[in-house]
Amino acid sequence: MHRTLINKLLLTPYFVCMAFTCGSCSSSDSPKPVITLPKAPTDQNWTFESTPVWADEFDYNGAPDQNKWGYDIGGSGWGNNELQYYTNLTSNASVADGKLTIIARKETKENREYTSARLVSKGKGDFLYGRFEIRAKLPTGKGTWPAIWMLPTDWAYGNWPKSGEIDIMEHVGYDQNKIHVTVHTEAYNHSKGTQKGNSKVIPTASSEFHTYRVDWTPYAVRGYIDGAPVFEFTNEGKGYTSWPFDKRFHILLNLAVGGDWGGAQGVDASVFPQAMEVDYVRVYKMKDA
Repeated sequence: MHRTLINKLLLTPYFVCMAFTCGSCSSSDSPKPVITLPKAPTDQNWTFESTPVWADEFDYNGAPDQNKWGYDIGGSGWGNNELQYYTNLTSNASVADGKLTIIARKETKENREYTSARLVSKGKGDFLYGRFEIRAKLPTGKGTWPAIWMLPTDWAYGNWPKSGEIDIMEHVGYDQNKIHVTVHTEAYNHSKGTQKGNSKVIPTASSEFHTYRVDWTPYAVRGYIDGAPVFEFTNEGKGYTSWPFDKRFHILLNLAVGGDWGGAQGVDASVFPQAMEVDYVRVYKMKDA
């Protein structure tokens, strides 16, 4: 065949198809795009600064420092059918003798039979990575549900649990002295039965102060009690559904009453008032690797 004719034929769709699909132009045999899966990060052994970048030592008297803490207020049940009405009153949250005291009381407020407080650092202390250390003494009694935890500031990936949650410490009074450290994500949460967490029994959780800590880096969220490791959740490199922890979070301190978990075995009204005492809250900046 004449070379010019061959060149023309090679430029026709038929010959182009023959050249690249070995005799078939069907879509099922068309070249597929190359998809690169996310890659899990490696642990860079990040360390943390020795001086807190943000802290409250509670070395004053009166209401919690308004430059560091705001309040969630109301009695909506807070997504867990909780029984308390959260206030911003010093009868529920106050500072004296070098510590913050959050008190849950058996008293009627609006449509609820208990009051308490939920302090939040949102807009006053928002952080991406770091070491979070809180020294606290916990309440006791069936129906109490204290928590030291973190929520996303911007909810960049959507509503709970898509944007994540980090629980530095949770305790329910019917299971005295068992401390829980947990994370929640879209892929890993209790609604699906896939929640990631661990627990440790601390015999003096309600009679002595203990230090609850989380070290949060791009590689992992690691939980500690009194410096001893309790829990580790690593970044699998699968995207935000598993690891939404690449956005800002803030700190919450609260004492709930009852609820789906805290009230799973009922509420003993005779134990109230009950208090969670906090000696300090300290946040240390993560150093660049």
